[in-house]
Amino acid sequence: MANVGGRQRGPRRVTRARPLGDLIGASLERACLKRGFAAADLVADWPDIVGERYAGRVQPIRLDWPRGADTPDAEPKPATLVVQTDGATALLLTHDMPQVIERINGFFGWAAIGRIRILQRPVTPPRSHAPPKLRALTEAEEGRLADRLEPLKGSRLGDALEKLGRAVIARSSQG
Repeated sequence: MANVGGRQRGPRRVTRARPLGDLIGASLERACLKRGFAAADLVADWPDIVGERYAGRVQPIRLDWPRGADTPDAEPKPATLVVQTDGATALLLTHDMPQVIERINGFFGWAAIGRIRILQRPVTPPRSHAPPKLRALTEAEEGRLADRLEPLKGSRLGDALEKLGRAVIARSSQG
């Protein structure tokens, strides 16, 4: 300890800047856990999970996990996903509920959701900005992209890579 001006100070600590993503990620995880979401990915990937039809019209609110057995070997029981939507969309969602549950469970990789509870409330619009409009790809660019993605055609990975490829090509070259 150093004696500076009559005060004793501890050893100097070197602090390093932390990436903003690390700080926000921890806060988001805590907020999601408080609302019942074990993984923030469900909220972040919601539009991709439920599809275009429900992306802006249905919002996940929380996951209600049932009280389970205290033993770690016990099979986890499926949760209830609570969502909010308007009345007309609630009717459509009720009809498509088995498919939506299947898509959500496919996202998790196990039967995490057993049922969906619908709250009929107005949906708050998302705060994010729309992505910039991208130019259309030329036939040559379309062909090169399709050739590169041929082995992955029809898979979720192939679809994601095609979307990424289109954005990269459209932004990198100007017609």
